[in-house]
Amino acid sequence: MMYDYLIVGAGLFGAVFAHEAKKHGKSCLVVEKRNHIAGNIYCKNVDGIHVHQYGAHIFHTSDRKIWDYINQFSEFNNYINSPVAIYKDELYNLPFNMNTFSKMWNIQTPAQAKAKIAEQIADLGITEPKNLEEQALSLVGTDVYEKLIKGYTEKQWGRSCRELPSFIIRRLPLRFTYDNNYFNSRYQGIPVEGYTAIVEKMLSGADIRLNTDYFAHKEELSALAHKTVFTGMLDEYFGFCYGSLEYRSVRFEEERLECDNYQGNAVVNYTDREVPYTRIIEHKHFTFGTQPFTIISREYSSEWKPGIEPYYPINDAKNSALAAKYQELAAKAERVIFGGRLGNYKYYDMDQVIAAALDCADAELS
Repeated sequence: MMYDYLIVGAGLFGAVFAHEAKKHGKSCLVVEKRNHIAGNIYCKNVDGIHVHQYGAHIFHTSDRKIWDYINQFSEFNNYINSPVAIYKDELYNLPFNMNTFSKMWNIQTPAQAKAKIAEQIADLGITEPKNLEEQALSLVGTDVYEKLIKGYTEKQWGRSCRELPSFIIRRLPLRFTYDNNYFNSRYQGIPVEGYTAIVEKMLSGADIRLNTDYFAHKEELSALAHKTVFTGMLDEYFGFCYGSLEYRSVRFEEERLECDNYQGNAVVNYTDREVPYTRIIEHKHFTFGTQPFTIISREYSSEWKPGIEPYYPINDAKNSALAAKYQELAAKAERVIFGGRLGNYKYYDMDQVIAAALDCADAELS
């Protein structure tokens, strides 16, 4: 059989494209190297708890079109992301808001919080930040930086904040209200059936081959379709001819605990540098679970290397310049469309992935 499209990767971008292609009467073959669909938004059902296998995914958007689109495939609950941060034996609300400042400085009003932050910034005398540490200090002062940014950021990036470029943190949102809602997005929630069910519905009508390494069968697979939609690593597609792009990866340590409530919140960040993991996710709280047991995942940030999953593109100056060279090759590639976080070497939230996939499908199928 000859397909209209070979889609490499059964994640969100590929699934949206496949769904749109089907609506236009096109046939798709989807190949996926993992043993499941849904990419990094894959959820496995463990005795009624939807476990986010590759880290917490909270859907949020201010785009009504995208919200209506994703709601075709699942009902969403009213979960609001309100993470907390633990620094040594202190607990703070995130994002940085009046609850954070009140706990940190024993103050009550926005004017007091603003004055405290301004005083700390003035004492530092930083006029031209030379690195991430100086950039952050010039935005939030010493206390917030030392307790809630420094250790967490260094664990995420695997290097000192003084070694990281200042532009990584262009701004740090400070809220002078008692509001713990992490996102400013108009729409927010978790699919009640989990994300895997959404992708399964999107891929309905497509042929799917799991446990299939595209690069091990590239010529054979490409010959099965008129065009390829590639959502894997951009540099890998071109044989790393200009060198490897850099990524951060994450290792997950999952544990089942025989208690009904371990930490009282879905997301708890650990900002102390001495704690090896960046955060603990308690999955049942995403869907207000009442099971007598719970499942948690500790997240450990690491450098990416071949053989492990790449998660976050490192969009610094060096990698952005290298990515631009690969994107020039991608623009010239015949019968190949590149998309998704890895295919575009961009950090996307889920709503941005959907928007990009819809734009791509519209341009291709109209």
